[in-house]
Amino acid sequence: MAYLQPDKPEKVYLPAIRAAKEKGEKLVCLTAYDYPTARIVDEAGVDIILVGDSIGNVIHGYGNTIPVSLDEITSACIAVKRATERAMVIADLPYGTYHVNPDETVRNALRLMKYGGAEAVKLEGGRNRVDLVKRLVDEEIPVCAHIGLTPQSVYKMGGYRVQGRTADQAKRLIEDAQMLEEAGAFAIVLELVPREVAQLITEKVVISTIGIGAGAECDIQVLVLHDLVGMTFGRLPRFVRQYADIRQVMTEAIQAWSSDVKSGEYPNDNESYGLTADAKSELEAILNK
Repeated sequence: MAYLQPDKPEKVYLPAIRAAKEKGEKLVCLTAYDYPTARIVDEAGVDIILVGDSIGNVIHGYGNTIPVSLDEITSACIAVKRATERAMVIADLPYGTYHVNPDETVRNALRLMKYGGAEAVKLEGGRNRVDLVKRLVDEEIPVCAHIGLTPQSVYKMGGYRVQGRTADQAKRLIEDAQMLEEAGAFAIVLELVPREVAQLITEKVVISTIGIGAGAECDIQVLVLHDLVGMTFGRLPRFVRQYADIRQVMTEAIQAWSSDVKSGEYPNDNESYGLTADAKSELEAILNK
Protein backbone atom coordinates (compact mmCIF):
# COMPACT_ATOMS: atom_id res chain seq x y z
CA MET A 1 0.00 0.00 0.00
CA ALA A 2 1.39 3.40 -1.00
CA TYR A 3 1.40 6.28 1.44
CA LEU A 4 1.66 9.98 0.77
CA GLN A 5 4.69 11.77 2.16
CA PRO A 6 3.68 13.12 5.59
CA ASP A 7 3.47 16.83 6.31
CA LYS A 8 6.38 18.51 7.98
CA PRO A 9 6.17 18.41 11.80
CA GLU A 10 5.61 22.16 11.99
CA LYS A 11 2.70 22.13 9.51
CA VAL A 12 0.02 24.54 10.74
CA TYR A 13 -3.35 22.98 11.45
CA LEU A 14 -6.20 23.98 13.77
CA PRO A 15 -4.52 22.68 16.96
CA ALA A 16 -1.52 24.95 16.30
CA ILE A 17 -3.81 27.96 15.93
CA ARG A 18 -5.62 27.13 19.17
CA ALA A 19 -2.34 26.55 21.00
CA ALA A 20 -0.95 29.90 19.86
CA LYS A 21 -3.90 31.75 21.41
CA GLU A 22 -3.55 29.81 24.65
CA LYS A 23 0.14 30.74 24.84
CA GLY A 24 -0.43 34.36 23.80
CA GLU A 25 1.67 33.93 20.66
CA LYS A 26 0.85 36.14 17.68
CA LEU A 27 0.40 34.54 14.26
CA VAL A 28 0.50 36.11 10.79
CA CYS A 29 -1.63 35.62 7.70
CA LEU A 30 -1.15 36.91 4.16
CA THR A 31 -3.02 36.48 0.90
CA ALA A 32 -1.68 34.62 -2.11
CA TYR A 33 -3.29 33.65 -5.39
CA ASP A 34 -0.56 31.87 -7.41
CA TYR A 35 2.28 29.37 -7.07
CA PRO A 36 5.36 31.63 -6.92
CA THR A 37 3.80 34.12 -4.52
CA ALA A 38 2.50 31.39 -2.23
CA ARG A 39 5.88 29.69 -2.20
CA ILE A 40 7.62 32.90 -1.20
CA VAL A 41 5.04 33.61 1.49
CA ASP A 42 5.23 30.07 2.86
CA GLU A 43 9.03 29.99 2.88
CA ALA A 44 9.06 33.35 4.67
CA GLY A 45 7.37 31.66 7.61
CA VAL A 46 3.82 32.99 7.35
CA ASP A 47 1.46 30.81 9.39
CA ILE A 48 -1.74 31.11 7.32
CA ILE A 49 -2.30 31.83 3.64
CA LEU A 50 -5.67 33.22 2.66
CA VAL A 51 -6.80 32.65 -0.91
CA GLY A 52 -9.07 35.64 -0.60
CA ASP A 53 -11.73 37.10 -2.82
CA SER A 54 -9.46 40.16 -2.81
CA ILE A 55 -8.15 38.37 -5.92
CA GLY A 56 -10.88 40.32 -7.68
CA ASN A 57 -9.34 43.68 -6.77
CA VAL A 58 -5.61 43.01 -6.97
CA ILE A 59 -5.39 40.35 -9.71
CA HIS A 60 -8.43 40.75 -11.96
CA GLY A 61 -8.93 44.49 -11.57
CA TYR A 62 -12.56 44.33 -10.46
CA GLY A 63 -13.89 47.31 -8.58
CA ASN A 64 -14.86 45.09 -5.64
CA THR A 65 -15.10 41.43 -4.65
CA ILE A 66 -18.68 40.84 -5.87
CA PRO A 67 -17.78 39.45 -9.37
CA VAL A 68 -15.29 36.86 -8.06
CA SER A 69 -16.36 33.35 -9.02
CA LEU A 70 -15.89 29.98 -7.37
CA ASP A 71 -13.85 28.88 -10.40
CA GLU A 72 -11.41 31.76 -9.86
CA ILE A 73 -10.95 30.94 -6.18
CA THR A 74 -10.63 27.20 -6.88
CA SER A 75 -7.99 27.72 -9.56
CA ALA A 76 -5.99 30.06 -7.33
CA CYS A 77 -6.30 27.67 -4.41
CA ILE A 78 -4.92 24.76 -6.45
CA ALA A 79 -1.81 26.79 -7.31
CA VAL A 80 -1.34 28.04 -3.76
CA LYS A 81 -1.70 24.57 -2.26
CA ARG A 82 0.96 23.17 -4.60
CA ALA A 83 3.40 25.79 -3.34
CA THR A 84 2.66 25.48 0.36
CA GLU A 85 4.35 23.15 2.81
CA ARG A 86 3.89 24.75 6.24
CA ALA A 87 1.16 27.41 6.19
CA MET A 88 -2.50 26.58 6.63
CA VAL A 89 -4.49 27.39 3.48
CA ILE A 90 -7.89 29.07 3.91
CA ALA A 91 -10.10 29.83 0.91
CA ASP A 92 -12.82 32.44 0.68
CA LEU A 93 -16.31 31.41 -0.32
CA PRO A 94 -17.10 34.06 -2.95
CA TYR A 95 -20.26 36.14 -3.07
CA GLY A 96 -23.21 34.02 -4.17
CA THR A 97 -21.72 30.66 -3.19
CA TYR A 98 -23.34 30.46 0.25
CA HIS A 99 -26.46 32.61 -0.21
CA VAL A 100 -28.93 30.18 -1.83
CA ASN A 101 -29.28 27.22 0.53
CA PRO A 102 -27.19 25.15 2.96
CA ASP A 103 -26.80 22.18 0.62
CA GLU A 104 -25.32 24.34 -2.12
CA THR A 105 -23.05 26.00 0.43
CA VAL A 106 -21.72 22.62 1.52
CA ARG A 107 -21.15 21.55 -2.10
CA ASN A 108 -19.20 24.72 -2.84
CA ALA A 109 -17.11 24.42 0.31
CA LEU A 110 -16.38 20.77 -0.42
CA ARG A 111 -15.22 21.72 -3.90
CA LEU A 112 -12.71 24.19 -2.46
CA MET A 113 -11.38 21.53 -0.10
CA LYS A 114 -11.54 18.43 -2.31
CA TYR A 115 -10.32 19.98 -5.57
CA GLY A 116 -8.79 23.27 -4.47
CA GLY A 117 -6.81 21.83 -1.58
CA ALA A 118 -8.12 24.32 0.98
CA GLU A 119 -7.82 23.29 4.61
CA ALA A 120 -10.62 25.62 5.73
CA VAL A 121 -13.11 28.05 4.22
CA LYS A 122 -14.07 31.60 5.16
CA LEU A 123 -17.44 33.27 4.84
CA GLU A 124 -18.74 36.71 5.75
CA GLY A 125 -21.56 37.59 8.13
CA GLY A 126 -22.57 37.47 11.76
CA ARG A 127 -25.67 35.98 13.35
CA ASN A 128 -27.23 35.51 9.93
CA ARG A 129 -24.53 32.92 9.14
CA VAL A 130 -24.69 30.95 12.38
CA ASP A 131 -26.78 28.10 10.95
CA LEU A 132 -24.51 27.85 7.91
CA VAL A 133 -21.41 27.68 10.09
CA LYS A 134 -23.01 24.90 12.15
CA ARG A 135 -23.90 22.97 9.00
CA LEU A 136 -20.42 23.27 7.52
CA VAL A 137 -18.75 22.26 10.77
CA ASP A 138 -21.13 19.29 11.05
CA GLU A 139 -19.85 18.24 7.62
CA GLU A 140 -16.27 18.40 8.99
CA ILE A 141 -15.41 21.58 7.10
CA PRO A 142 -13.37 24.02 9.25
CA VAL A 143 -14.86 27.52 9.09
CA CYS A 144 -13.34 30.94 9.62
CA ALA A 145 -16.00 33.62 10.15
CA HIS A 146 -15.74 37.30 9.15
CA ILE A 147 -17.50 40.26 10.79
CA GLY A 148 -17.13 44.03 10.94
CA LEU A 149 -16.64 45.38 7.46
CA THR A 150 -17.70 42.59 5.14
CA PRO A 151 -16.59 43.60 1.63
CA GLN A 152 -19.20 41.40 -0.08
CA SER A 153 -21.83 43.65 1.54
CA VAL A 154 -20.31 46.83 0.12
CA TYR A 155 -23.52 47.86 -1.66
CA LYS A 156 -25.61 47.38 1.48
CA MET A 157 -23.08 49.21 3.66
CA GLY A 158 -22.64 52.01 1.16
CA GLY A 159 -18.87 51.78 1.01
CA TYR A 160 -15.90 50.66 3.07
CA ARG A 161 -16.49 52.17 6.51
CA VAL A 162 -15.41 51.33 10.05
CA GLN A 163 -18.05 49.18 11.76
CA GLY A 164 -19.03 49.06 15.43
CA ARG A 165 -18.38 52.67 16.40
CA THR A 166 -21.50 53.11 18.54
CA ALA A 167 -22.15 51.22 21.75
CA ASP A 168 -25.11 49.35 20.23
CA GLN A 169 -23.13 48.40 17.13
CA ALA A 170 -20.19 47.27 19.23
CA LYS A 171 -22.46 45.14 21.42
CA ARG A 172 -23.94 43.52 18.35
CA LEU A 173 -20.48 42.66 16.99
CA ILE A 174 -19.50 41.10 20.32
CA GLU A 175 -22.69 39.04 20.32
CA ASP A 176 -22.10 37.99 16.72
CA ALA A 177 -18.59 36.81 17.58
CA GLN A 178 -19.86 34.76 20.52
CA MET A 179 -22.62 33.21 18.42
CA LEU A 180 -20.18 32.27 15.67
CA GLU A 181 -17.84 30.74 18.21
CA GLU A 182 -20.71 28.68 19.63
CA ALA A 183 -21.62 27.60 16.09
CA GLY A 184 -18.16 26.08 15.70
CA ALA A 185 -16.04 28.64 13.83
CA PHE A 186 -12.36 28.20 14.68
CA ALA A 187 -11.48 31.87 14.05
CA ILE A 188 -13.12 35.19 13.26
CA VAL A 189 -11.80 37.93 10.99
CA LEU A 190 -12.44 41.40 12.45
CA GLU A 191 -12.18 43.96 9.65
CA LEU A 192 -12.26 47.72 10.17
CA VAL A 193 -13.41 47.48 13.77
CA PRO A 194 -12.37 49.94 16.53
CA ARG A 195 -9.41 48.52 18.42
CA GLU A 196 -11.30 48.61 21.74
CA VAL A 197 -14.09 46.48 20.29
CA ALA A 198 -11.60 44.06 18.73
CA GLN A 199 -9.84 43.74 22.08
CA LEU A 200 -13.11 43.00 23.88
CA ILE A 201 -14.00 40.31 21.34
CA THR A 202 -10.52 38.80 21.55
CA GLU A 203 -10.84 38.59 25.33
CA LYS A 204 -14.38 37.19 25.33
CA VAL A 205 -13.93 34.37 22.81
CA VAL A 206 -11.71 31.31 23.12
CA ILE A 207 -11.20 31.06 19.36
CA SER A 208 -8.67 33.21 17.52
CA THR A 209 -9.41 36.68 16.19
CA ILE A 210 -7.80 37.73 12.92
CA GLY A 211 -7.45 41.49 12.66
CA ILE A 212 -7.28 43.72 9.62
CA GLY A 213 -7.65 47.36 10.53
CA ALA A 214 -8.73 46.28 14.02
CA GLY A 215 -5.78 47.15 16.23
CA ALA A 216 -2.94 45.19 17.77
CA GLU A 217 -4.83 43.08 20.30
CA CYS A 218 -6.10 40.49 17.81
CA ASP A 219 -4.50 37.05 17.98
CA ILE A 220 -3.58 37.03 14.29
CA GLN A 221 -2.91 39.85 11.83
CA VAL A 222 -3.80 39.56 8.14
CA LEU A 223 -3.02 41.82 5.18
CA VAL A 224 -3.40 41.63 1.43
CA LEU A 225 0.13 40.87 0.26
CA HIS A 226 -0.10 43.29 -2.66
CA ASP A 227 -0.76 46.15 -0.23
CA LEU A 228 2.18 45.11 1.95
CA VAL A 229 4.72 45.14 -0.89
CA GLY A 230 3.50 48.07 -3.01
CA MET A 231 1.77 46.15 -5.78
CA THR A 232 -1.56 47.96 -5.63
CA PHE A 233 -2.80 51.13 -7.29
CA GLY A 234 -4.53 54.07 -5.65
CA ARG A 235 -4.79 55.10 -2.01
CA LEU A 236 -3.94 52.51 0.61
CA PRO A 237 -6.15 51.97 3.65
CA ARG A 238 -5.03 53.65 6.86
CA PHE A 239 -4.09 50.33 8.49
CA VAL A 240 -1.66 49.27 5.73
CA ARG A 241 2.04 49.75 6.38
CA GLN A 242 3.91 49.32 3.10
CA TYR A 243 7.13 47.38 3.71
CA ALA A 244 8.45 47.40 0.13
CA ASP A 245 7.82 49.02 -3.23
CA ILE A 246 7.91 46.07 -5.61
CA ARG A 247 6.00 48.07 -8.20
CA GLN A 248 8.89 50.55 -8.44
CA VAL A 249 11.47 47.74 -8.51
CA MET A 250 9.62 46.08 -11.38
CA THR A 251 9.20 49.36 -13.27
CA GLU A 252 12.92 50.10 -13.07
CA ALA A 253 13.86 46.57 -14.14
CA ILE A 254 11.51 46.67 -17.15
CA GLN A 255 12.77 50.08 -18.21
CA ALA A 256 16.42 48.99 -17.91
CA TRP A 257 15.78 45.87 -19.98
CA SER A 258 13.88 47.84 -22.62
CA SER A 259 16.73 50.33 -22.86
CA ASP A 260 19.29 47.52 -23.30
CA VAL A 261 17.21 45.91 -26.05
CA LYS A 262 16.87 49.18 -27.96
CA SER A 263 20.58 49.97 -27.65
CA GLY A 264 21.64 46.48 -28.71
CA GLU A 265 23.15 45.64 -25.31
CA TYR A 266 20.71 42.77 -24.79
CA PRO A 267 21.09 39.94 -25.51
CA ASN A 268 24.87 39.63 -25.78
CA ASP A 269 26.71 36.57 -27.10
CA ASN A 270 26.78 34.90 -23.67
CA GLU A 271 23.00 35.26 -23.42
CA SER A 272 22.21 33.60 -26.75
CA TYR A 273 22.98 30.28 -28.42
CA GLY A 274 25.40 29.72 -31.31
CA LEU A 275 26.20 26.93 -33.74
CA THR A 276 29.20 24.68 -33.24
CA ALA A 277 32.10 25.34 -35.56
CA ASP A 278 31.35 22.18 -37.57
CA ALA A 279 27.66 23.04 -37.90
CA LYS A 280 28.53 26.57 -38.93
CA SER A 281 30.88 25.34 -41.68
CA GLU A 282 28.35 22.82 -42.90
CA LEU A 283 25.62 25.45 -43.04
CA GLU A 284 27.87 27.84 -44.98
CA ALA A 285 28.62 25.06 -47.46
CA ILE A 286 24.92 24.37 -47.96
CA LEU A 287 24.10 28.03 -48.45
CA ASN A 288 26.97 28.54 -50.94
CA LYS A 289 25.85 25.71 -53.28
